[in-house]
Amino acid sequence: MKMHKLLLLAVACTWAMGAAAQWQWTDKDGRKVFSDRPPPPDIPEKSILKQPGGNRPARAAIPAAPAASDAAPAAAAAAAPKTAASAPGAGKDKELEEKKAQAEAAEAAKKKAEDEKIAKAKAENCTRARAAKAAFDAGKPITQANAQGEKIFLDGPARAAEAKRIDEIVAADCVR
Repeated sequence: MKMHKLLLLAVACTWAMGAAAQWQWTDKDGRKVFSDRPPPPDIPEKSILKQPGGNRPARAAIPAAPAASDAAPAAAAAAAPKTAASAPGAGKDKELEEKKAQAEAAEAAKKKAEDEKIAKAKAENCTRARAAKAAFDAGKPITQANAQGEKIFLDGPARAAEAKRIDEIVAADCVR
């Protein structure tokens, strides 16, 4: 009987050890956060109240992932000193310029892709807004869902407000 109690006590103590390996910090809104994972990188060190092992340097050992927009220039900057050190004399500047040009080209391509994505979204919004405007201009009865999820027909003022909203979308997204 005594052996069972000791075994149960040992299991309970071991089980409680998992709760000790918790992170605790205060977020930007002043709330205490408890987690088994480290806080996000934007949380300052002074806001970390508790961490596993009790030492502060443990968080610094976890590498922060670079932002996607910083990845290409950071990689080019990291690679440039290595190649410059191995190249003789005049080749250093040429290789550095090539790496810089590649990084700028990658950044320009990324910006172009983002601009194309935004343009495509605006074109889609424009098409939808024009279709909605055509329905409003045709005088068809328009329904919307209210807060309870019931369909209601738009009356005069609500219809005018919705028509104004659609006109603003057409003006903003259908600029050529």
